[in-house]
Formats: sequence, structure tokens, C-alpha cells
Amino acid sequence: MNKNGNLFKEFFEGEKSGGIVLIFATLISLIIANSEWSESYNHFWHHNILGFKIETWVNDGLMSIFFLLIGLELKREFTSGELSERKKATLPFVSALGGVLVPALIYTIFNFKTNTQSGFGIPMATDIAFALGALSLLGNRIPLSIKVFLTALAVIDDLAAIVVIALFYSTSINWIYLLIALTAFGLLLTLNKFKVKNLIPYLVIGVFMWYFMHHSGIHATISGVLLAFAIPATKNESKSPAGILQDWLDKPVPFLILPLFAMANTAIEINPNWNEFFTSNYTLGILLGLVIGKPIGITLFTYISIKLGICQLPEKTSWSQLFAVSILGGIGFTMSIFVTLLAFDNSLIIDNSKLMILISSLIAGILGIVLLRFTSKAK
Repeated sequence: MNKNGNLFKEFFEGEKSGGIVLIFATLISLIIANSEWSESYNHFWHHNILGFKIETWVNDGLMSIFFLLIGLELKREFTSGELSERKKATLPFVSALGGVLVPALIYTIFNFKTNTQSGFGIPMATDIAFALGALSLLGNRIPLSIKVFLTALAVIDDLAAIVVIALFYSTSINWIYLLIALTAFGLLLTLNKFKVKNLIPYLVIGVFMWYFMHHSGIHATISGVLLAFAIPATKNESKSPAGILQDWLDKPVPFLILPLFAMANTAIEINPNWNEFFTSNYTLGILLGLVIGKPIGITLFTYISIKLGICQLPEKTSWSQLFAVSILGGIGFTMSIFVTLLAFDNSLIIDNSKLMILISSLIAGILGIVLLRFTSKAK
């Protein structure tokens, strides 16, 4: 396997293990939320530390680090990874566009002009850890090109969700704070332009940018993505600032930050009549957006782009395999739950949405794995 293959294999193995930890964290949170310790558990996340609830530190602070890693991973793939060639790099962008627009359209059709129409961003994103964790169950049946495609698709989906958050889920903007945050970003770009390779000034200014972004009305996690864009990356990945920082974050994010996010946000008390929520417009929009909209959007946009000669099908990949992988794109979880918290303020709607995200992700995972199992042969 070449250097690029080794880079991706290392990343894939880390995400696969992280997905398993994430599943356990979610199960633990659900069990506690439906036990006698439920009240104490919820109270813990609302405990105040340095002016912020623990839940806020997780959702706004630690998740900014998660988005920093997303940005760094994307930069690596396009700088020295499997997506460094133009045609290979274009495909996941086009496919992700379909995987964002079609689910959002389906959700909007069900919720247009209702008090839940703001949730259109919920079915847009794909969870990297869970999707790759599901893909790993098939072992060597799956070619590397499929794994690369799914990873790039999920990363780009998350970045698209970040753009949606910035445009549609920001509160009233404090322009002074935003200007200070953008000035900090400009300073980061200046450091990059002058080839400053010491990570310390980037991280210090990044924290400064996060603070003012948080108070500007634009969601603070966007600062993580901006910081990733500003940190220098080179083809000699092991020695570049971006590569070094990514190595630092590769373990804490999947094994600490994302499990904490899951435990803080999946403490859902399941009502005995929980099945009745399947008739709500917003839960139907989430279900159909993730399970139906994702594969239709991804496959349709991929087909059109390849027929137009804009992109090419990943190496050693059949259309049936690509469709199966597009179903795995419906595993939303992390970003879908994250957008839910921004889209709604009604606790019942939030909990019902979270539960439907879990159900939809489970359905998408099972369907995707079964179809891939029958369309791929063991090596």
C-alpha cells in the first residue's frame, strides 16, 4: 500500500474504534436517562463552571476542537491524501451537495410554514465515526476507494452543516465581537502567509477567536474550522503544523470529546407512548430525509456529474456499492443532534428529534451494511 493508503488506513482505523466508543457512550446515556439516576444525571450537565454550564463547555467548547479536527482531516486528504487529484476530489463535493440539498428539501416539504421548519438542517450531515464504524464491520470486502469516498463525503457534509449553522442558526449578531473574531482570523492567515510554523501562536489566537466568536452570535464551533484553514499544511505531513496538530487530536476527539458530547446530549427519557411521535411532521422529515433523502441525493448528483464528465467513479467501485454507501450517509448522529439543539427550543421536540435521529441512523446503518454485504465479495 502506498503512503496515501497508509495515511487513510490509519485514519480509518481510528474512526472505526471511535465509533464503537461512541455507541457505548450513547447506550450508557440512554440507560441512565431512563433510570432512577435520571434527575441527578441531567443536573450534572447543567452545573455551572466559570460562567458556563458543563453542557455548554461540551457543545460550544469541546465541539470546536472536533470541528478543528474535521478541517485538518479535510486539508490532509486534499494536500497529500487520496483526494489530491482533481477528479477524485470533485466527486465527494458534488455527491455531498446532493446529500445536503435533497434531505433538506424533503424535511422542508413536510414542515413548510410550521413551527418546526427551522429543523431543515438536521438530516443534512453524516457522522464520520458511526458511518466508518458500520463500514468496518465488512472488513476486507470493501475497497479502500469506497472508504475514502465515504470519509470525504462525511467530512464535506459536516462542513456544509457548519455553513448552514453560520447562515441560518446564528442568533442576533454582535458586529463588534464578530469583527474582533474576524480580525483574529486575519492575523492567523497572516501568520500562515509568513510561513510561521510554531503552533503556539495559532492556538493562542484561536482561543481568542473562539471567545469573541462565541459572544458574536455566530456559533463558536465555526472558529475551529477557521483555525484549521489557517494552520499551514504541506505534503510532508508529519512535519507540517497541521499534521502535528492532527496527530495530537486523533485520540482525544473520538475517544473523549465525542463520547462526552453523546453523553451530554442523548440523555433522552423514552415515553411509554414514544411510537406515537412517528406521526409528527418534523420526525417524519428527519426519518425520510436521512433514510431516503441521503441515498437519493448522493446517488443522483454522483450519476449526473459522472455522465457529464465532471467526475469519475471511485476505483474498483460498482454503482450498487456506491448506492449502499450513500445509504450509510444517512447515519447523522453527532451533527444532526448538534443542529437539533440550535434549531429548536422546545424540550419535547428536541428529545423526539434526537430519538428519531438515533432510529434513522440505526435504520440507515443496517440497510447500508446489508446491501454492501451482498454487493461486495470478500478478498
